[in-house]
Amino acid sequence: MERTSLTVVALLVCLSVVVVKGEDPYLFFEWNVTYGTISPLGVPLQGILINGQLPGPRINCTSNNNIVVNVFNHLDEPLLLTWNGVQQRKNSWQDGTPGTMCPIMPGTNFTYRFQVKDQIGSFFYFPTTNLHRAAGGFGGINVHSRALIPVPFDNPADEYNVFVGDWYNKGYKSLKKILDGGRTIGRPDGIHINGKSSKVGDKVAESLFTIEAGKTYRYRFCNVGMRTSVNVRFQGHPMKLVEMEGSHTMQNIYESLDLHVGQCFSVLVTADQEPKDYYMIVSSRFLKQAHLSSVAIIRYANGRGPASSDLPTPPPENTEGIAWSINQSRSFRWNLTASAARPNPQGSYHYGQINITRTFKIVNSRSEVDGKLRFALNGISHTDADTPFKLAEYFGATEKFFKYDLMADEFQTDLNKVTVAPNIKNGTFRNFVEIIFENREKTIQTYHLDGYSFFAVAIEPGMWSPEKRKNYNLVDAINRHSIQVYPNSWAAVMTTLDNAGLWNLRSEMWERFYLGQQLYFSVLSPARSLRDEYNLPDNHPLCGVVKGMPMPSPYKA
Repeated sequence: MERTSLTVVALLVCLSVVVVKGEDPYLFFEWNVTYGTISPLGVPLQGILINGQLPGPRINCTSNNNIVVNVFNHLDEPLLLTWNGVQQRKNSWQDGTPGTMCPIMPGTNFTYRFQVKDQIGSFFYFPTTNLHRAAGGFGGINVHSRALIPVPFDNPADEYNVFVGDWYNKGYKSLKKILDGGRTIGRPDGIHINGKSSKVGDKVAESLFTIEAGKTYRYRFCNVGMRTSVNVRFQGHPMKLVEMEGSHTMQNIYESLDLHVGQCFSVLVTADQEPKDYYMIVSSRFLKQAHLSSVAIIRYANGRGPASSDLPTPPPENTEGIAWSINQSRSFRWNLTASAARPNPQGSYHYGQINITRTFKIVNSRSEVDGKLRFALNGISHTDADTPFKLAEYFGATEKFFKYDLMADEFQTDLNKVTVAPNIKNGTFRNFVEIIFENREKTIQTYHLDGYSFFAVAIEPGMWSPEKRKNYNLVDAINRHSIQVYPNSWAAVMTTLDNAGLWNLRSEMWERFYLGQQLYFSVLSPARSLRDEYNLPDNHPLCGVVKGMPMPSPYKA
């Protein structure tokens, strides 16, 4: 009897070891979110720091790692963090948007748990609540390939995260008050690089990064700003583009690159010039009557001499500049011979041969409702509710908060006729869809879709019509999660709605997001199966009308 018991115990131990070995590694983080004084443009402001830092701590991980982030909210307001570009497969519960989660209340904590499933690339996190994005709280998510997956370039000597974007010298609470009062926050006051700004010739200019002659470095750029596209370039050093939002790209060489709000890319830069200081330059794009810029010093180890004041010429502006930027974006191509998160080549997914089952044609607009500024998609200006829509859906209480498909699939009404209401679109599980973004305004737009990546198949001036499909890139369009739409232009993307959950499609121009230029796709699996979507996590806070309601029957395998 005793021998039998020992055998059973030994068997159980062996089984437990097998389970542990079969699970992907875990990375644990503890973050304290606090206020702190920051001065990105030299003007002291109340900013949002994570563990006392801006940028915040970097999540440096590998494809399929499990990420556990315990977030303590020491602010005086509710807080949510979203993980821009992380697809959260089957797990919109961790997406960190007001439509999917109850916020982390002041003085409390919440532990995010998610997996970077089948992803690689450069992403970032930031707060989605109460215009917190204007105060900082951002940081990098670098997802590396697993050791057995070849990468289409040699390992760099080091890699650096560079967060760039516009900045306002008003605190985020003042900016929020302006928007709540129905007015625009206007043009930004400057450009920052990793939360700091400098001008050419500044005497007390610290180096941003130090490099060694003869070595190659990877720079992961992300535009974390509020509304401004930027151009990035290095003095005397061309850039080789190698990755964009999770896809390896054809490795073209660029003297400068446009980077739009919410977007990220990686470039390789080789230290092959005279050892001294050089400027990295970040300048604004498509801002009327304003040109904003900032520089940072890239220093050669043991280098001698300051950076030259002779800066590389920025790309053109106005109409010529838009054409230049469109042409550059068309040069970005998917590297079909490279592997991504899986061993198979990226090009093995032939998206151009799949029939489109549904088309959404979305037109953005700016108008006033009851004398206050609002932004809309197809005439619907989204507003949030006290109960997150995902929770209302899960608990069967949707009729209390919203109607599905209030927004038509195709714009059919007056741009000046706007309805302020929750904008929730039904998306059929596993449908292959086409989304057309048509921008009839005079300002550039950027859109992002949570939960997915999509194929950015076309960007063109003018109005979209079905015959424009003949111009689509159906072979090697970049698979990414954001797309810019130039003034009086359109952009088309394609994706498969194979990720069950509730997913935010939003303007990355945060004034527009805050005042309604967003929607949610509700993608439900008819099977109600754990194979398609996870249950509500045990630690998930409840709020609004669902608090105290009986728990629904859980999904089963």
